[in-house]
Amino acid sequence: MPTSTTPLVLVSGSGRSGTSSLAGTLKRLGLHVPQPEVEASETNPRGFYEPQWVIDFHKRHLKELALFNIDSRPAAVDIVARHVGTGVPTGELHEWLSGQLAQYDQPGDQIVVKDPHAFWFAQVWEVVSAELGADLRWLTALRHPAEVVGSRDIAYLSSQSDELRLTKETSNVAGWVHAALLTEQAGRGSKRSFVRYVDLLADWRAALAPVQQQLELTFDTDLSAPPGQRDHHPVDDFVEPSMRKSQLTWDDVRTPDWLRDMAEEVWQLLGVLTTTPHDPDTLARLDEVHEDYRARYADAVALTFDHTKAESTLAARQARDAQRATVQQLRRDLEQARRGTEHTVGGREAAAILRRAVVRRVTRR
Repeated sequence: MPTSTTPLVLVSGSGRSGTSSLAGTLKRLGLHVPQPEVEASETNPRGFYEPQWVIDFHKRHLKELALFNIDSRPAAVDIVARHVGTGVPTGELHEWLSGQLAQYDQPGDQIVVKDPHAFWFAQVWEVVSAELGADLRWLTALRHPAEVVGSRDIAYLSSQSDELRLTKETSNVAGWVHAALLTEQAGRGSKRSFVRYVDLLADWRAALAPVQQQLELTFDTDLSAPPGQRDHHPVDDFVEPSMRKSQLTWDDVRTPDWLRDMAEEVWQLLGVLTTTPHDPDTLARLDEVHEDYRARYADAVALTFDHTKAESTLAARQARDAQRATVQQLRRDLEQARRGTEHTVGGREAAAILRRAVVRRVTRR
């Protein structure tokens, strides 16, 4: 039986899109972030505003499935679905969320949970929220894909080779498209809202006014107050235009033309949803783009079949050669140890014990 009607705002989507700024803003407007939070880092010194349990939960299951946060593979969806079908993620989330809802059960309490991984487990969040009576609402931060790719380069690839960065730029654009499409699908049928990162930084009050209305949230300040009648708010010290460190365009990103055009169209379509989150024509076109993405990805996999097979063969060969080298080194160590102990008292027995120990080590490998 449902035990709570607490609003639960789930902030998800592609990383480096402003989700931390959005969640941090909502916290300053009176929403609760379940504790403890992920600590700030060099890549995000202002803080992540992610519940530590939630980020560990999603990362652990994605790692078990060998999936990435913005995994570009369409097959990843079925991989997650089969895992969810075991019931394990659902049971774990049910236990954690029930504790949070028991803690924040006073009238007016609202919870915000931010995690860029959450869209992969949208079904789990929907099921558990319904079981516990939580009112799940989806909130997505939108940032131009060229800026997202540039921000990820700055944060994670600055010390890598040009070849790797070129490969990752294409992969990251594809991942952005896939994550954007999946995140949009996740919120269908629920209260949801979209907000552009650039709008949030330029005028957070104007950017969050439609969010407040669409998600039916209560904030601790009047967003509609005229500029001359506004009190200074903690959010004024938190968000500012200087937070937008990556301001790249498609001219700065190397990726196939078709992928660039697809990502740009998805960006434009999601922009429509900032004003009308369930616009039927936009949703229909997004579905068409999603189908096109799946078809093009299948073509790319087929095109690179020989490359992927060769790389897999070489990797297996290298692993085998490394194992042989280890075995040979162990044998040399054994022979050296045998020579050094056989002429001492009890040396033969000691050498035999050492030989058996090395054999066991080789066998385990």
